[in-house]
Amino acid sequence: MRPVHGFLANACLAFLVSVIGAAQTVKVGTGAYWLQAQGSDKDVPAAPMRTEALLKTAAQTSQWYSTLIFNQVPEVIFAQPLTFRPVAAGLEMCLPAKTVVPTERKDTEIHYPHLDPVLIGPVAFSPGPARLAKVGDWSIDIDLSRGSDRMWATIAHGSPYTYVHISRGDLRVSLAGTGTEVVPTLDPRVLVLKVNGRSYAFFGPTGVRWEQTSDRQWLAHMPPGRDYLSAAGLPDDQPATLERFTRHAYAFLEDTRVAWHYDPVSSTVETRFEAVARNQEGPETTPLLGLYPHQWHANASVQSGLGPGFDTLRGRIRLLAANGFRTTATYTGFVPWWPGVKNAPRLSELGEVLKTDLRKARPMMLEIGNGPYWQGKGLQRIVQLMNVAEQQGDLEARDALLKLLKGRVESWFSGQDRKTYFRYTKTLGTLVAYPEEYFSVEQVNDHHFHYGYWIFAMAEIALRDPAWASKDKWGGLVDVMIADIATPVRGGSEFPFLRNFDPYEGHSWASGIGLGPFGNNQESSSEAVNAWAGLILWGEVTGNKALRDLGVWLYTSEVKGIQTYWFDLDHLVLPPEYRNSEVSMVFGGKYAHNTWWTDEPRQIKGINLLPLTTASLYLGRDPLFIKRSLEELPAQSAAWATRGRRPDPPDIWQDVFAQYLALADPATGLAQWNRWGAVELGDTRSHALHWLLSLQRMGVPDFTVTADTTLFSVFRKPDGTRTYLAFNAGATPLQVHFSDGVQLDVPPHALAERAVAGQFRSQ
Repeated sequence: MRPVHGFLANACLAFLVSVIGAAQTVKVGTGAYWLQAQGSDKDVPAAPMRTEALLKTAAQTSQWYSTLIFNQVPEVIFAQPLTFRPVAAGLEMCLPAKTVVPTERKDTEIHYPHLDPVLIGPVAFSPGPARLAKVGDWSIDIDLSRGSDRMWATIAHGSPYTYVHISRGDLRVSLAGTGTEVVPTLDPRVLVLKVNGRSYAFFGPTGVRWEQTSDRQWLAHMPPGRDYLSAAGLPDDQPATLERFTRHAYAFLEDTRVAWHYDPVSSTVETRFEAVARNQEGPETTPLLGLYPHQWHANASVQSGLGPGFDTLRGRIRLLAANGFRTTATYTGFVPWWPGVKNAPRLSELGEVLKTDLRKARPMMLEIGNGPYWQGKGLQRIVQLMNVAEQQGDLEARDALLKLLKGRVESWFSGQDRKTYFRYTKTLGTLVAYPEEYFSVEQVNDHHFHYGYWIFAMAEIALRDPAWASKDKWGGLVDVMIADIATPVRGGSEFPFLRNFDPYEGHSWASGIGLGPFGNNQESSSEAVNAWAGLILWGEVTGNKALRDLGVWLYTSEVKGIQTYWFDLDHLVLPPEYRNSEVSMVFGGKYAHNTWWTDEPRQIKGINLLPLTTASLYLGRDPLFIKRSLEELPAQSAAWATRGRRPDPPDIWQDVFAQYLALADPATGLAQWNRWGAVELGDTRSHALHWLLSLQRMGVPDFTVTADTTLFSVFRKPDGTRTYLAFNAGATPLQVHFSDGVQLDVPPHALAERAVAGQFRSQ
């Protein structure tokens, strides 16, 4: 099993073709993008803090360590369970502890700050500014060399160690905190210190001599020819734990790789994590890996080998002595649209709101901003409206909306407009768009959010007009967008490997440069899912199985990450001091129930729900969680009101919450929806009502049944009736086999439905 990247070959060829003279545009099919910013448009930041070899690659933005490449004095790097920060004297390391922080919102945030670190630095020379020297899939090397004097360290997600090398001289260990205790050891190579209740161990080479030079400083006198030392945070002070750590301390991580495999027949996704370690001394060649809750929970393949663990912001990280491990997850599917509603009591109402929305369609594409986020959001909004019109039998309206969508895409993709355009910059190796929104250029933020809307919308257009959306017409730029946010090619000069996705943490990061004391962050996890759903659809539409498989892996992984770290559905992560059902902002070093633009409770909750599409069914995994989460809103809004605040409008995003509730209780969700109420600006009344009536007709999503095709959904009503949907993007008939034995024949380029009654009665 190996990562796939063949689908990018054609995209990269298209990407490199035909620079058009002085215009400085690059043709991609019929479309084009610019190579220079126009007028006073801002440029991307430089990322100079990389070694010469890495400067030849696209910049590694939007990752857990991205602060390192942009800053002479980088912010803290949250590797979990440890934190690190390069400073003038060397490398700080900390085993952070939980801090509960009350907020003005009358709830709490959970912080794991980088406080009272230990410092590892050379004695014989002063380190140089830190640079990124090597990138694995969940590990990095930090270069602190100065001239011919070399110092570098390897850190990794989940690892309890850092692995340090110096070219000459001794190493110094200094403590920032007080209350230090030296723990006696029987191994002369090992120094163990307890600092403010946290234990650290330092493992020198055979022949090292440890000398305490003050109450907070020790020297490791290094023997000739031995340039290595590892340092670790310890999960406890048990002798067996120290013995285990000592045994594995000399198996230094050198590289990390992730591979994925999607099996459509069983609808399973396997992820394999493989570590390469180099033995420095002793018999042990196997490293200690730290597995996150989403990796070890309900994973029979690792349970027998799990050892002690760390209590962290991500829940308990448990140790496994291994050169790798695997996880499996179920891909639960989606279809591009749901069937029309034909016999509902409120069918006439659907016709009325559809008529109104069709009349307002053009202005609904541009209600807030004219940059890539809001324009992309507007495109997907109209796509969802088009789906409803088409499935309700109004093909004339479908065609008008399709023309409207194409016109907006062509105006952006043509490369003729100097105000609204895409641009590739070699400075970082990224595609950016103007006018800039939410620092997507200046800080390379949110590319997967922004481009996800465009990719999803283009895939839906391509289902109706594949010739218009072909790569030699208007679809070529879609492949460039995909490459920007999720190329599986490692070490390339055009784009970085999986720019926004963190394979080990199992979710995406939104900040391009990782600003702030708590590391990188992601707020709208649902918009990340939207991007990966777009990859799946585009792969299906274009017949690109490698891209489809990549999309399925990203989609399934992100969903698992959301269910674990945003919603904590398995109760493995959030401590009792945290007062909300869900997290709205996940940082490297904290959890917050907030947004970047407002602390209004309805939008805080809703930002991890939208956009609601047929790919959003994963939100319905736990109906009780949905109800519990929504039941919190009145009290949260009342607390907000005590500060003299009121939402505008008062029922903001009521359509989103009604649709969300309908995933658990369709009748109550429909009853709660107000036709005349507020509408989220990525939604329409038509889409909201069609969603609600569809769930009332079909029931809630049923995740116990899968299919041997990619585009499918299953629903279940209380009386046991199941509704099966499958979509065939191909040119030949398809017979779909569901895991409960039901079969469904699907014509080419069509959605098929089958209802089976009675035998699956709910308990």
